[in-house]
Amino acid sequence: MQSGKRIVVGRIAGLYGVRGWVHIQSDTEPQDNILRYTPWQLGINGVWRTVRPLDGRPHGKGLVARIEGCDDRDQAQPLVGAEIAVPREALPALENEQYYWADLIGCQVVTTAGIELGHVDHLLETGANDVLVISGEQERLVPFIRDQVVTRVDMVARRIEVDWDPEF
Repeated sequence: MQSGKRIVVGRIAGLYGVRGWVHIQSDTEPQDNILRYTPWQLGINGVWRTVRPLDGRPHGKGLVARIEGCDDRDQAQPLVGAEIAVPREALPALENEQYYWADLIGCQVVTTAGIELGHVDHLLETGANDVLVISGEQERLVPFIRDQVVTRVDMVARRIEVDWDPEF
């Protein structure tokens, strides 16, 4: 991975109260890990800016946070829908054969027979197992089950091999 790459770790999902707090949808595991990263990079329509989360906490099944420069609801409103990213270097180092979801996005996906299915557009968390959403001639949903469906992940070549029927 190139240095300086940002990794999206969540998004601002809505407003909370009248003092500039926002609801956070976190893609980190556990979800409150997002509150440990600072600064955040907020992306809206491809334009990124750096901000600092000043405070945050669990709220219901999600999180709420207060961001610098947002002292009231009107200042927080334009941030709703923004992606929250952090520099790749801020994430914990991984062991061999481990990767973040963000690393898989854009990887070419081919069957064990060498048939190209497309590229990973995004992933879904379903509870039972994660699912690769593959964009190509058609959209495919392929369960991310190591050693059964996903037979090989080559991060250097940015290629994922799957044991999957291309007609499915």
